[in-house]
Amino acid sequence: MIDAIDKPAIFINPSYAIEAVNQPYRDTYPVDIKLGFSTCYQVSHRNSKPCDKCGEHCPMQESKATGRAASVVHVHTTSEGQSYCDILMRPIFDGSGELLGYLEILDKLSFASNQPSAGKMVGESEVFKAMLNKINRAANSDISVLLFGETGTGKELVSQALHSSSHRAGKPFVIIECTGMSDTLLESELFGYEKGAFTGATTNKKGLIETAEGGTLFFDEVGDIPLSTQVKLLRLFESQTYRPVGSVDSKKANFRLVCATHKNLKHMVETGEFRQDLYYRIAGFPINLPSLRQRKSDIALIAAHFLAMSKEKKRFHKNALEKLTNYPFPGNIRELKNIVDQAILLADESVIYDTDLPELDNISSDAINDALSSHGNVVTLDEMERQYLRQVYTSFEGDTQQLAQALGVSTRTLYRKLKKAGVGDT
Repeated sequence: MIDAIDKPAIFINPSYAIEAVNQPYRDTYPVDIKLGFSTCYQVSHRNSKPCDKCGEHCPMQESKATGRAASVVHVHTTSEGQSYCDILMRPIFDGSGELLGYLEILDKLSFASNQPSAGKMVGESEVFKAMLNKINRAANSDISVLLFGETGTGKELVSQALHSSSHRAGKPFVIIECTGMSDTLLESELFGYEKGAFTGATTNKKGLIETAEGGTLFFDEVGDIPLSTQVKLLRLFESQTYRPVGSVDSKKANFRLVCATHKNLKHMVETGEFRQDLYYRIAGFPINLPSLRQRKSDIALIAAHFLAMSKEKKRFHKNALEKLTNYPFPGNIRELKNIVDQAILLADESVIYDTDLPELDNISSDAINDALSSHGNVVTLDEMERQYLRQVYTSFEGDTQQLAQALGVSTRTLYRKLKKAGVGDT
């Protein structure tokens, strides 16, 4: 049975000993596996104790407690070095219902790393690992995916990971910038046009839909699409057909749909700014991209990643990393990269000290710009809170109770503050 599985797989008994292993698993780990003696944590982690004894979540313990399958994302020591793996642990019972052991199946996540790596998402935090698990599950399906989160959290990199890890990886990955998209641009650029369709159409032009044939279409900032255009996209997504401008014949489309936004689409549906039917069409599998404030333990690693990618032989002093870790990063990962690039230029030595960092409080961000009036005067704290509540209420993907928890206040307090600020339907 285990040899029929094409992914790395083992069967382990309740004492963690490996009793069966397939060839892909042996190929993954550069150690001699002795059936009945080698344990899963010795092989994959080089540990002398199970994962839960070393500060990690153990899927076997969860599966043992629930009697059901469990999954977790861990970093394993493989033949290719440190590698993220999505682990599925499934209990196996005999005919009388007695537990025999656990089937463990691995997915190596080539799009992520816990160390500086070109073209990969980098991190180690729990929220980062939870995001990787969702990305991997979605990549193995053709379900439409909606990526939501603040600006600068890496939506395009996630969309590329979804594509490169799917069965469509060998086909095109086409990005469509939705900001400023008009009806005319939609029809001509997205659907293409026939010769003579309008003045200047001297030849046939293939649209982006046809360019992405068999691959993935990534609609970036889908929340910026005007209502008049949304109905045309809905027709495309529902029927998988389109008609080039000037043509009487419809064409069949074949693509994977991935959308991204920093806006709260649920709130936009409530206010009539976004079509409800289109929202449910694109949000088949929502994935939240955590802000850098939620990934504080990843900041030093990501900063080191950007430094390594710059090819500069410099390193951060611990005081500089501490200062970065305590900064809220309203611009998220994109802002961190800008700060690292500036620090590289400002540092006179091979070590980047905290004094080499740009003035973080003076780095432009939406929150700081909004704190100033048109005359350059600082606004009141009440006005600043009102602007902040409006921003977070619009961008937060969740209900009011979840938002209250994220802000660290009671739901009643948040309702009172929203009402005072005139935000939402309170």
